[in-house]
Formats: sequence, C-alpha cells, structure tokens
Amino acid sequence: MTIKNKLRAGISFLFLLAIICCGLSIYYVNRLSHDEKNILKDNYQSVQYTKNICVAVDASHDVLNRQQIKVIEENLEGEEHDITEPGEGQLTDSLRSKFETLKRIDANASNAAELHSAIRKLSYGIMQLNMTAIERKYAAATADANRATLILAFVGSFLFLIAFSFVVNFPGYIANPIRELTERIKEVSNRNYHQQLNFKSNDEFGELGQAFNTMTRKLDEYEHSNLASILFEKRRIETIINSMHDAIIGLDEKSNIIFANQVASTLVGLPEQSLTGKYAPDIALENDLLRNLLVNDQNKMKIYADNRESYYTKEVLAVTSKEKVIGKVIILKNITEFQQLDEAKTNFIATISHELKTPISSIKMSLKLLEDKRIGEMNAEQEQLLENIDEDARRLLQITGELLDMAQVETGKLELHFGNTHPKNIVDYAVKALKITADQKQVRLNVDCDEHLPDVHADLDKTTWVLINLLSNAIKYSPEKSVVDLTCKIRKPDEIEFSVKDHGRGIDQKYLSRIFERYFKVPGASFDQTGTGLGLAIAKDFIEAQAGKIGVESEVGEGSRFYFTLKRVGAEVKG
Repeated sequence: MTIKNKLRAGISFLFLLAIICCGLSIYYVNRLSHDEKNILKDNYQSVQYTKNICVAVDASHDVLNRQQIKVIEENLEGEEHDITEPGEGQLTDSLRSKFETLKRIDANASNAAELHSAIRKLSYGIMQLNMTAIERKYAAATADANRATLILAFVGSFLFLIAFSFVVNFPGYIANPIRELTERIKEVSNRNYHQQLNFKSNDEFGELGQAFNTMTRKLDEYEHSNLASILFEKRRIETIINSMHDAIIGLDEKSNIIFANQVASTLVGLPEQSLTGKYAPDIALENDLLRNLLVNDQNKMKIYADNRESYYTKEVLAVTSKEKVIGKVIILKNITEFQQLDEAKTNFIATISHELKTPISSIKMSLKLLEDKRIGEMNAEQEQLLENIDEDARRLLQITGELLDMAQVETGKLELHFGNTHPKNIVDYAVKALKITADQKQVRLNVDCDEHLPDVHADLDKTTWVLINLLSNAIKYSPEKSVVDLTCKIRKPDEIEFSVKDHGRGIDQKYLSRIFERYFKVPGASFDQTGTGLGLAIAKDFIEAQAGKIGVESEVGEGSRFYFTLKRVGAEVKG
C-alpha cells in the first residue's frame, strides 16, 4: 500500500470513529424520545380522560345533566380506545356499565349516590393503574438513559483512545523514516558511504530505502575505485618527484608538510618521515634552511651540503583549486655548475679587462706623444687616423671599465665609500664631464637643482658615474639642437630623486621591462648610439647597493625619462 493510500485509510478510520460515536448518540437519543412519546400516548391521556370523568361526576350528586353526560361520554370513549395496561379493559367496561346505569335512573332513584361513588372509584382505579404504568415506564426510561450514558461513555473513551493512539503513532510512521533518512544523508555527506536504510515496508519508503542503499553502495564502490586510482597517481608522482635532482617540498594551506623528496630531506638534514605531516614552522624553529625557505624571499641561496657549498634558486608555486590557494610547492634547483661557470666567466672577464687596461693606457699615451708637434708634423690624413685610433682606444677603455665594474658586482666585491654630499655637487660634476660632448651635438643641458635641498648619503664616485651614464645616453639619443632636462628634487620625505629626460624618439613599451638587463640593447639604434649593454645594468646595481631605486618612463615619439633615488642624510638604511 502506498503512503497516499495509508494516509487516506488513516483519515477514513478517524472519520469512521466519529460516525460510530455520532450514530450511537443518535440511536439512544431516539430511543429515549420514543419512550417519552409512549408514556404520553399510552398513559398520560388515560389519566386525563379519567380525571375529566371524575370532575364531571363530582359536579352533581344526582342525575346527570346533558353536559355532564356529554363530557363523560367523550372521555369514556377516549379511554376505551386507549387501553394499554393489563386490567385496564375490565375497569373500563365496569365504568361503562355504571355510567349507562347512571344515565337511565330518574331523579328520585335512591342509588344515584352509590353509582356516583362507583364511577368515581373506577375512574380513580384506571387513573392509578396508568400512574403506576407511568412510574414503571419512567423508571425503565431512566434505566435506559443511564445505560446509554455508560455505553456512550465507554464507546467514546474507547474511540478516543484509539484516535489518540492513531494521532500519536501515525505521524511517527511518516516522520521516523524521514528522520532516519536525514541522519544517513548527513553521514554520507561526511564521506561515510557504509550507511544502509532498513525500511521493510512495501510503500514509497521501502522503495526509497532500496534506492538509498543502492546509491551508497555505488558511492562506496566509486570511492574505493577512485581512491585506488588516486593512490596509484600519488605513488607515480612520488616516484617522479624522488627521481628529480631538484629539492621539492609540498605544503598545504595550513603550512603542514605534505611531501619532501630525497634531495630535500638531504638538504634539510632530516629524514622524510620526520618531515611529512609535520607543521613546517615548528620544524623551522630548529632548522635554519627550512626557516630561510619559509621566511626569506631570496631567490638565490648558498647552501652547505655534502661537505661542499652549493648554489640553488628557490621557486615557489601556488597550488590552487577553484581560484582558492590550497597549498604551495617549494622547488630548489641546483645551479652550482652554472654558478661555477659564471664565476669563471666573471673572473676571466675581470682578468682580461684588467690586463687590457695597461696596453690601452699605453696606446693613449703614445697617441698623446704623436699629437705633440715637437715629435714631428703630420698631414691631414695622418691626423684623421690618430683621431680614429684615439676614439677606438677611448671606447675600449670604457668597455674594460664597465667590465671591471660588472665583475665587482657579480663577485660581491663592490666597494662603496659612503659620505654626505649635496645633490648639486653630483649634478655639477656630471654636467661638467659631458659639457663638451653636449656642445659638439648642440644639445642644451637644462639643470634644475635647488641649492636648499638636503644632503644625500651616497657613494659620490658611483653615483656620479650613474648620472654621467644616464646623461651621456640622453645626449646620445637626442637630436641635434635639442634640450636635455636634468632635475633634482625631493620625491619622498626621506628620498631625493635625480632624473634625466631627453626628447628623442623614446623606447617602445615592450622593451622597458628589459632595459636594465645585462647586454640588452634596444633594437633599431644606430652604431654610434649603441654600447656594450652593460651601462644601465651596472647603474642599477650601483643604485640598489645604496638602498636606492632606479627606473624609466618612456613613450615612443615623446622621449625618455630615467630617474634614480638616494636616501637623504639621516634616513639612510643601516646595514
């Protein structure tokens, strides 16, 4: 039976109980009403007839007049038609006989009084007989009423108990399976797929229970098959990770270590079992390398492992799911071989550059001697050759100087000599160094440097070299008879900004991010404009070594603006 039919049956059952209770009440009310009508019909009218006869007889003790005879006749006939009790008929016949005798006597009859008394006694006898019947029937009706009350009370109580039990228990038949289903669904939502519903009914709940049990079995099968697949992939990934030569450490969103390959365990100095599942910051309290990996943003690291120094680059990859970060992977790539090659290259460049400076200086000295007219006169062609040799020697000397500066930066041997100086001193020195170059190209240097600016804390030689390099580039890329703006101002309360702006062709936006890379040259520049590609890279290293910042702003056709900042006196970074 379906739940709908069960609900219909339950409601119909309650309706039937109500009908039974109402039917019993109507039955007993009708029965009492019938008893009452019988009393009124059978006995009460007889009492009224005999009463009227007695009143008519008592109206005169002699011969009856016509009115009395009429009243007595009418009531006597009524009584003769309403005989209901045993013995009432004999009394009525006797009454009729006495009445007929009384009607026939004359006024002088001596037995009139005796007949009056007999009629009166017979009337009272009929009246008493009916009164006794009324009392008997009343007692019977009262007994029926009491019995009906008891029966209705019993039946009503019984029906109430049945209805109450139905009202209490039937909702549970609907609610209990739903409650159990809800609890099982909550367990399934927590990935507990071993839940089963034991609904033995043959209704919709039974079908629902079977469908739910089938679903949980399928989910459990899928979970185990999916888990096996995940475990296989996990082992495969672990094999790949452990076979890599890079150190790899995986963390979840709570900074717990999920995995660490053999290389990472060797570097950290702890076995994999001591790392996996542990809270990384707790281990970092006693492990310097792990603390540096979690706290420092340094991309390049020098680590002492396997009784030798090795160099690594750190890369942190965020693991996301549905645009939410659920963990990260730290990768340490071993670049020791590349570092050694880079150091060898740097040492080679530094050695070659240093060795070239002496012969180039000798060439420059020899050129000066050749230019002395005391040595001898030269024709125009020879003077042009000497000028070309001098320019090439100057370029070689500049290149070797830049290579030496770069070698100092790369080897970490850059020496800074800090001091306090006014920004105008740096500006004046740079302008003076390049005034002849600017005049030759007819480029006007527009200097804006307030004398009331505060002093800066910087290496005067390195800073002047940077400004000369920027100013030289601006003159080089400016058209003839143009203006180069050199500005010095307060950028922040603790910083002074130096900027050089030209009005040349500008730099394309796609090259701005690489402009300070080593050996990078903007495509399209002429031979006279290009250099080694090291000047801006060295300038960036010089400025950042002094806790400053360097940058560029440029638009094609609008020129370029290079700038750098230095700390003012009293605001320098303490090392």
